[in-house]
Amino acid sequence: MKIEIFKSKIHRVRVTEADLNYIGSITIDETLMEAANFIEGEKVQIVNVNNGERIETYIIKGKRDSGVICLNGPAARRVAVGDVVIIIGYATMDFEEAKSFKPSIVFPNPETNRIE
Repeated sequence: MKIEIFKSKIHRVRVTEADLNYIGSITIDETLMEAANFIEGEKVQIVNVNNGERIETYIIKGKRDSGVICLNGPAARRVAVGDVVIIIGYATMDFEEAKSFKPSIVFPNPETNRIE
């Protein structure tokens, strides 16, 4: 049996940009992506701490060490620059494997979006 489990999380980062005219997705600083074990194109859920919105989209790699967190396309309407969000990834795996799996969780400074 396969189940979907929590795989990765960037906990509480600040939205630095919102670009309505982009084709869609979330741009994430490459350093944060690597720390959380995310890859470009991966489906993620964005939880907006400020307003409770939940958005599903995919990741675009942002400039390393830039601190960029940019919601693009229609998702830009669900956030405001300065909002704090949580970015969550899930994985499908075998039930027995899932029992011992340990997710990657990153706690960056929400003022700088950097791991300190």
